[in-house]
Amino acid sequence: MASFNFADLFELAVDAVPERTSLVVGDVRRTYAELEARANRLAHFLARSGVEPGQHVGIYAVNGKEWVEGMYAAYKIRAAAVNVNYRYVEDELRYVFSNADLAALVFRREYAPRVAAVRGDVPTLRTLIVSEDGSGADTTGLDDAAEYEEALGGESPERDFGPRSGDDRYLLYTGGTTGMPKGVVWRHEDIFFALAGGIDAFSGERVRRPEEISERAREAAALGATGMRFFVLPPLMHGAGQMAALRALHGGDTAVMIPRFDAEEVWRIVDREKVNVISMTGDAMARPLAEALERLRDEVDVSSVMSMGSSAAIWSPVVKDHIARLVPHAVLTDSIGSSESGMNGIRVVQADDVPRNGGPNVTAVRDTVVLDEQTLRPLEPGSGVIGKMARTGNVPLGYYKDPERTAATFPVVDGVRYAISGDYAIAEADGTITLLGRGSQSINTGGEKVFPEEVEAALKSHPDVFDALVVGLPDERWGERVTAVVQARPGRAPTLEELDAHCRQHVAGYKVPRQVFLVDEAPRLVNGKPDYRRARQVAEEAAGTAPRR
Repeated sequence: MASFNFADLFELAVDAVPERTSLVVGDVRRTYAELEARANRLAHFLARSGVEPGQHVGIYAVNGKEWVEGMYAAYKIRAAAVNVNYRYVEDELRYVFSNADLAALVFRREYAPRVAAVRGDVPTLRTLIVSEDGSGADTTGLDDAAEYEEALGGESPERDFGPRSGDDRYLLYTGGTTGMPKGVVWRHEDIFFALAGGIDAFSGERVRRPEEISERAREAAALGATGMRFFVLPPLMHGAGQMAALRALHGGDTAVMIPRFDAEEVWRIVDREKVNVISMTGDAMARPLAEALERLRDEVDVSSVMSMGSSAAIWSPVVKDHIARLVPHAVLTDSIGSSESGMNGIRVVQADDVPRNGGPNVTAVRDTVVLDEQTLRPLEPGSGVIGKMARTGNVPLGYYKDPERTAATFPVVDGVRYAISGDYAIAEADGTITLLGRGSQSINTGGEKVFPEEVEAALKSHPDVFDALVVGLPDERWGERVTAVVQARPGRAPTLEELDAHCRQHVAGYKVPRQVFLVDEAPRLVNGKPDYRRARQVAEEAAGTAPRR
């Protein structure tokens, strides 16, 4: 009997539409039946190598076959897939491999030298599987690593695994902007309902049976439908990418991917594959996409695009308006949430959106609340009090091997367990939520709290600014001074005075940056989220000589 387990949900889709295309990435195309057989082969290899239920299988790769096949292979044998950031250097890899107690690792050959450098420090890591990628990277020290295709070729394609459960563990490593990443532990069933499509974001309706999603795909196929095509732009090494892929694959649709983000190539793939839905993360992807489409608008056909959505990062108004002008027939959505809380809110983006109380306004999804910062009890909607956004119901079990942080992020108050996202917000009287920003990144200047996102949106609306991050630096007079790290458009160099005058038209004077540092590229993580740690380092290094107000 199927459960709300990701392997079960995928197998239901396989049985419903076996010959439909499940995955398109580069020159790789897989039907559902083909993807299933390959995941089964890899699952059998992992099990025969000693990987047991509950153990952890790392996946160290860009978006591609290794990620999707490796993820489902782990789930099929009731192990947990662990996302490994392919930008990590050796110290970070050593930490994640050890902290996650990896039993096995699937990795692309290009990363072999780093794996070789750290594997001796991870005694739990016994099984290595290397996928050839044409890089020719040195594999010295990894003689015991199995070659990916050979490993699959020697195993059975049959689905002959035991029953699974919605209680099986899903592990997502997150963070790294303010310290080493931490592993968030979910039950499959909980994250399915919190983030992977188990609850309709607009209606609040819950999926009642695991078979419901695949049954819809089967019925549509019987009427001749070929399924939707979802372009998953975020890397699968982050939660936004994984959730977008899982939603597509459990629904019997096609997941289209690109190994590494390239804005112009994205639109060419949209044209070639007739993509219907594009998932991304905020301005870091949306702005290059908009500017690339400006250049290619006479070369590519994007009429197939029905929806474009950003998760984990909100679009700024100027970027949203640009996309709306270029793809006017598409529905644009923003959704907010975190790896710890799941989805908290969503909105259909309108051309005339006006920020309320200084931030974007979203419709709260089921089980989302705003808590008083001191009492951790729900605030009355319409009170105007700033609180912390949280979620009840289907929430994580906690952080892996970190009981102290678990207690702080997932407190129990009056018998109710909450997952606190870290975002500050206001619960509005109409049931919506105004998002203000991450509390950990807020700037206290002269006793006033400044949320970077609002100032960044103002900066990015300047015609000479391509991207911007805002941080707080120590200041003898103000405690912290608002400081901007700005990536200008090619050939432009906006001055502090110009940006000061521009920002004062959009935000209060105390929020306006007192220092501005121009950089070649604004520091961002590979998933498009701001890298505030690096931005602060850049600002600190330049602060001694730069002018300020």
